[in-house]
Amino acid sequence: MRVLLLLLGLYLTLFTTGCETKNRSQVHKIHYDRDMCARCAMVVSDRKNSVEVINPENGKYYLFDDIGCTVLWFDDEHITWQNNAIIWVTDAKSGEWIDARKAYYDTENITPMAYGFSAHKSKEDIEKEQEIIDYNEVVKRVKKIGR
Repeated sequence: MRVLLLLLGLYLTLFTTGCETKNRSQVHKIHYDRDMCARCAMVVSDRKNSVEVINPENGKYYLFDDIGCTVLWFDDEHITWQNNAIIWVTDAKSGEWIDARKAYYDTENITPMAYGFSAHKSKEDIEKEQEIIDYNEVVKRVKKIGR
């Protein structure tokens, strides 16, 4: 009987923990209206401007309500792994998670912390009159704005 229980325990341990193993670069589920921004502590609720940063060294992730909070958090917290960080942002049109460094940003949006930058997977999703910038330009402008 003991052997049977031991085998059952081993089986459950191996197979249940194996199923929960997550690739360190995958987006984690956000509990909207419950999870809080790592910088400003506001509740993350805007599904079109959310950001997730993953530390590639240990897989720990941090959530943000606005790309501006993300940029300032890197500096505020003196994040040494910033250049290697995996940064996901939601597409303003579809809500799909996209690579923040490969995204295109427009500059005149109503965002949770009023930085105004929203991400897009494609340039074509941005209205022609809108200015289109890249992630590095977003970083420069947010740092200039501060807060």
